[in-house]
Order: sequence, then C-alpha cells, then structure tokens
Amino acid sequence: MEVFPGRASDAIHDANVERTLRELQRVKDEAENTLNQLRRAAVAPNVPLSADDSMEIMAKACQDVAESEPFLPFHGSVLPALLALRKTHRTISESSEYINSQAVSLEQVNKRLELLRADVKQQLVLQTALQKRAQSLRDDMENRMERTPEQIASDLMAELKKKKQDYDRETSKLLKSLNWFIDHHLGPMLAAEELGGPIVGDLMDIDPEELGAGFSAQGKLKKAKAQPDEHKRQRRIDDIWGSTSAPAQQEQARKRKRERDEGSAAGAEMRDLTEQLLNKSMEAGGDSTAAYVTIPRESAAARFLVRSKVAVFHPRDATKLRLIDFGREVE
Repeated sequence: MEVFPGRASDAIHDANVERTLRELQRVKDEAENTLNQLRRAAVAPNVPLSADDSMEIMAKACQDVAESEPFLPFHGSVLPALLALRKTHRTISESSEYINSQAVSLEQVNKRLELLRADVKQQLVLQTALQKRAQSLRDDMENRMERTPEQIASDLMAELKKKKQDYDRETSKLLKSLNWFIDHHLGPMLAAEELGGPIVGDLMDIDPEELGAGFSAQGKLKKAKAQPDEHKRQRRIDDIWGSTSAPAQQEQARKRKRERDEGSAAGAEMRDLTEQLLNKSMEAGGDSTAAYVTIPRESAAARFLVRSKVAVFHPRDATKLRLIDFGREVE
C-alpha cells in the first residue's frame, strides 16, 4: 500500500508528459530532415515541370503517404488530452463570442416582445370594454322597447335625482376637507405670508401661537414675549383682515370654539374669497368676462390661488380675480 498515492500519480503524469514531448520532438526532427533532403534533391527549382512530371510527383507522394504508418501517440500519452483541451477551449471561445454578438439582438427582440405583449393586453382590455358597452346598449334598447315614454321619463328623472344627491354628498365632503385643510394647514401659512414671512409652502409647520410675535425684516419668526399684548395683537388682526363685529362672523367664530388669531383670520378670508369666486363663476354661466370678483386688496389668499393656477387676475385690472375655467385650456 502506497503511503502517498498522490505523489505517485503526479510522477507518472510527469513521465508521460516528458515522453510525449520527446515523441513530438522526434517527429519534428524527422519532418525537418525529410524537408532538407527534398531541398537538396531539387537541382533546378526554377525550371517549370511538365504536366506528366507534376502528376508523377503527386502520385508518388500519395503512395508514400498511403504506405507510411500514421502517427499515433503511445499508450499513456497526454497528447490526446491536450488536443481535446485545445478543441474544447476553441469551442468555448467561439461560443462566447457568438453569445456576445447575439446579446444586442436578443435585447431588441425582448423589447419588441414586451411591446407586443402590452399591445395585446391593451387590445384585450379594449375588446372587453367594447363588448360590455355593446351589451349595455342592447339591454338598454330592449328595456326602452318594453317601457312606455312616461316610464322612461320617470326613470331618467330618478337617475338624475340620484346623481344630484351623489354630487351634493361629494361636494359636502370636499367642502369639509377644504375647511379642515384651511383651518389646520393653509390658514397659518397664509397668515405668515401676510405678516411678512415666507410665502405659502416654504414654511410648512407653523404654530399659530408663534404668529403673534410677527416676523423680522429677513422673514424670520421673532421670539415671542413672555406676556404679549393681546389687545395690540387683536388690533393688528383687525387692521389686516377686518373685525368680526358682524353677527354672522361672531356666530361662525363661536361655533369653531376658538379665539380669533392670525391663522383663523387668514383662513376665514380664504374661505370667503373661494366662496365668492365659486358663486360668481356659477352666476356667470360660462362667460369668463362676467366671472370676476372685485377684491379690496392683493391678499396672500389671492396670490396663493394665482400661484396654484386656480385663479387669475384681470389682464388690465389687478383688483379683479376669477377662477380659471378648467373646461378650457389653462391660460
């Protein structure tokens, strides 16, 4: 039993490699000797040969090759393995080059396939929608043929009433959401812009209590005093946004159960302006020239609506404002 079988196999492999190299060297030497003999035998290499001489030389060469023994490696030679390895390496290299050359084409085919799949999916969706619409029209025609004109008119009226109720319900939800947004977010930001602070959107989180101190010339919040003058603060609010002496405004403030501060005053102005714009737009009936509302001053609320592409000033009178008609192109 061998103590180191790996070393013995390595020694046998090295011996086979050495023997193969000697065999190849011997074949090479024999080929070189034969070539040298042929060169010495050529007395006049520049003399052209006749057709018979050329045929005789080729026939003799073929006969010598046929009668000679083919070169075969000895048993245990590594030459077959080397030849197989070279062939395998060449095949792998050619395959890799072919794969790389076809990668771009494959990517283009995959993109084209994805486009075709998306097109087919879209066509299927369109086909399904058309089938549903056709079936709906057929059902509607059958129902109309079975009902009297009075029944059809009654059903249409009921459908319109239901749509109106749905629209009123959605409008109420939107108004509640708008009022909540104005009270909790937009109002304080409008007040900050009105008091000389950053424009709406630049300062998102604003504490309404901090607005009482006002802003500096650089647009920064001033430090609040320990005991602010509330009378002076209310007078400033009245000077900018007007007083709440009207009974309706007092009742509205009482319902909200909060003291009137800068944020609530700016929010009330925003709600009043949007209500006027909506009412005027409804009264105009599509006439954009009659949809303008006269505003007493260019407030932060008006500037915010214009920046948001919701309203637009009159081209020749900056005291007039109207909603943009979204049924037409945005100016």
